[in-house]
Amino acid sequence: MRAVRKNMNNPTLYLLCGKIAAGKSTLAQQLATRPSTLLISEDHWTSTLYPVELKTIEDYTRLSGRLRAAMTPHIVDILHRGLSVVLDFAANTPRQRAWVRSLIDTAGVPHELHYLDLPDELCKQRLRQRNAGGEHQFQVSDAEFEQFTAYFVPPAADEGFNVIVHKP
Repeated sequence: MRAVRKNMNNPTLYLLCGKIAAGKSTLAQQLATRPSTLLISEDHWTSTLYPVELKTIEDYTRLSGRLRAAMTPHIVDILHRGLSVVLDFAANTPRQRAWVRSLIDTAGVPHELHYLDLPDELCKQRLRQRNAGGEHQFQVSDAEFEQFTAYFVPPAADEGFNVIVHKP
């Protein structure tokens, strides 16, 4: 068994919740500028590991689940070693948030769940701009936005998260 350094600097797990193109990754990058903070991006990992396989919402569910299972012990270890983590993974459904809750409970660290509460039309406008720019790992159509948004559930008080709401 390896020794784990005590958490001297109060590491925190930063989480993000919001519809596609709400600004989660932009906020994640801002949060990651804090001292001793590491950014882990789902889009980076899924686009790198599954460039061909990731085409549908069912693919996303399956492959994201696989990535989350692989990353869990790594994320907990990073937090135990005293670094904060900005987890740029969608926490958009109760099931996704149950996974991040398990990270918080296992690591025993404080957390912040940043909920970007933007209207669909603003997200779609941003999405179209993002698609036109061509710099994001994934191109998402309006129809795909609607498909993913159908599964979106805002965080509820009984889930027990420290929620910070961001509105336009």
